[in-house]
Amino acid sequence: MRTKDSLMIAAALLAAMLACLMLAFPAESFHASLRGIAIWWDVLFPALFPFFVISEIMLGVGMVHFFGTLLDPLMQPLFRVPGIGGFVMAMGFASGYPIGARLTSQLWEQRLINREEGERLVAFTTSSDPIFLIGAVSVGFFHNAALATVLAAAHYGSAILIGLLMRFHGKPSSGNPSQSSALSAGYSVQKSRTGILRRAFEAMHHARLMDGRSLGVMLQQAIYSGLKLMFVVGGLVVFFSVVMEVMTSSHVMVFFYAAIDSVLQLFGMPPTLSQAVVNGFFEVTLGAKSAGAAENIPLMFQTAIAAWVLSWAGLSVHAQIVSILHHTDLRYIPFIVARFIHGLMAAVLVIVLWKPLGPDRANLTAFIPLPDVTRPLTTLLQHTLPAAALTFTSVLGLLLLLSFGCFIGKRFIKRM
Repeated sequence: MRTKDSLMIAAALLAAMLACLMLAFPAESFHASLRGIAIWWDVLFPALFPFFVISEIMLGVGMVHFFGTLLDPLMQPLFRVPGIGGFVMAMGFASGYPIGARLTSQLWEQRLINREEGERLVAFTTSSDPIFLIGAVSVGFFHNAALATVLAAAHYGSAILIGLLMRFHGKPSSGNPSQSSALSAGYSVQKSRTGILRRAFEAMHHARLMDGRSLGVMLQQAIYSGLKLMFVVGGLVVFFSVVMEVMTSSHVMVFFYAAIDSVLQLFGMPPTLSQAVVNGFFEVTLGAKSAGAAENIPLMFQTAIAAWVLSWAGLSVHAQIVSILHHTDLRYIPFIVARFIHGLMAAVLVIVLWKPLGPDRANLTAFIPLPDVTRPLTTLLQHTLPAAALTFTSVLGLLLLLSFGCFIGKRFIKRM
């Protein structure tokens, strides 16, 4: 109780301080609120809302269970999560944060994953979407589309490495978690007597029967829950936009910059990147923009800080994840530790991969066209949805191929 009371007192003092700063800088707070609303309406709403609706419909019709059964031979030994984690991974990489956390919470509600599996899953499926990485960061902030290759390799590669590290999180499970998940959904399968494709269709059929809603009701509830979550996300974006603005106007951020300067000097990085680090600690867009705007600094170090910002994701995204997972028993500590390690690994990978994948070597935009960052609706229709669909299909297709390879190899070893 004493620790809880202390946290409540600290939160109350912090809220009072922020209220005083907002009263001291009313014009700055107002303009920051308008910027936050513009980011939410022009970027986040069209980018995230369709995926919130689609993901819930796919859960209701059993498509997630179908792919989960097919991906179980790969996801279980590699990441110690059921096969449905592969679907969450593909959706998270394609549509960005906080889609991975949203799907994880829905799987937890249906008792398809336990707490430790959910903590592993949300730790490595929380990532940036490709259109933000390419369009906003590489093109909009750095004005160099060729940086997308090394940024994507470092960001998504380190996310997979985090998934491999998180498999050691939690106690070893007794039995097959995916089988217990299937039993909790109301059906059982004889793995030794039926093929994997047949089991996948049976899983989808049983999940559809267990859901029981008509398609119209399912769509209505998906839109309602998606809108509800989008307003929570928008409120958090506006809140952190105001917090960053009043802290900057009151020169409080100067103390954070000085502290980060000393840390960067220990690692041999230019101290002038401290503003990007501090801004990225609070909000991912401001941090990536500050990294691209830094002058007289080697491009490799700017890109490394941008990779750290994208992987850490900022306290604004952390607050979104917490708000989504608040009704579950998933803990925040494993998530924040994974975000911290993910950020460090992504920054290191940029430096390691700079020579083979730097802007002079490769260009990811040969596969994904450049977006028009000045036209949000055009970007949504012509770039965001096609890029997300391409990413989702590519990741899911690769996982399915690897899963079938693991399944066939395991059957072959058993026969031998």
